[in-house]
Amino acid sequence: MKKNILITGGAGFIGSHVVRRLVLKYPQYQVVNLDKLTYAGNLENLQDIESRENYYFVKGDICDAELVSSIFTKYAIDNVIHLAAESHVDRSIAAPLVFIETNIIGTVTLMEAALSHWNATEDCLFYHVSTDEVFGSIEAPDSFNESTAYDPKSPYSASKASSDHFVRAYRNTYKLSTIISNCSNNYGPCQFPEKLIPLCINNIKRGLPLPVYGKGDNVRDWLHVEDHAKAIDLLFHQGNKGETYNIGGNSEMKNLDLIRMLCKIMDEKLGRSGSEELIEFVKDRPGHDARYAIDISKINSQLGWQPSVDLETGLEKTVDWYLTNEDWMTRVTTGEYQQYYQEQYFKR
Repeated sequence: MKKNILITGGAGFIGSHVVRRLVLKYPQYQVVNLDKLTYAGNLENLQDIESRENYYFVKGDICDAELVSSIFTKYAIDNVIHLAAESHVDRSIAAPLVFIETNIIGTVTLMEAALSHWNATEDCLFYHVSTDEVFGSIEAPDSFNESTAYDPKSPYSASKASSDHFVRAYRNTYKLSTIISNCSNNYGPCQFPEKLIPLCINNIKRGLPLPVYGKGDNVRDWLHVEDHAKAIDLLFHQGNKGETYNIGGNSEMKNLDLIRMLCKIMDEKLGRSGSEELIEFVKDRPGHDARYAIDISKINSQLGWQPSVDLETGLEKTVDWYLTNEDWMTRVTTGEYQQYYQEQYFKR
């Protein structure tokens, strides 16, 4: 059956993988990518599909109600996969209002458009992609499940928790058809180098310091972005409407141990040694959660999904991608990638 899907934030790291997967796997679908193209949105990530007949790109802000409504009308949007978000914790500490506007106001703006354009809402779907950070920190050996109480500690996680609550409120109050998923830390190709793994890969290659917050004891679960895209695809098609699902990689590791593993892999790839000497401990981040761990038994038992990429294999694949795509990293770190939209779209 044909679907007209609006994917928000589709030029970002996770979004570009989801957009590509749906465009290529479901040629009968019409996929509209709405992205503001802030610093982390990169259309170069989608060069291979931009000429596909079932793919459309729109540059714009999810907080622009008039634009969003016009997209619903023009493309007869009947499904939304909402990935657009400000997502970097450090940036949220420095500028929380930006996160409140995009992550909360933007989400509500999209749902208002959905309500006004969808007559039979149960035939449509608003799929909201969120984070495990909304749960706060959890002590071992426990893990977050779908019933874990929210306890956000940063402006970023508070803004995502609020957006989750609004999605549930619109489900309960207006009968909007929704699914929410909360995922653990993503990694893989095309991730903006402010994030830990690409930052470390780039710094190791250049012999720059590897900053580690506090003692490096904070624990995170790592999910390869392709596994996440597969899970989103599965939930979009087979998830139970009105429910929430956790998506994780079953790959818990202390930040310091993760960086040491990256150093080992990079040294092997580059034929050198001593990258661990670049590790530099810095003052811890305010409100830094100690441990995230996510229970994926619900999505596994209901839909049979489980991660297919173990962490060490995923890191090796990720390192290989960045070393093979050095021009991509150069354009991103210098800001040249932002010229792509002007050259490929605006000047046509």
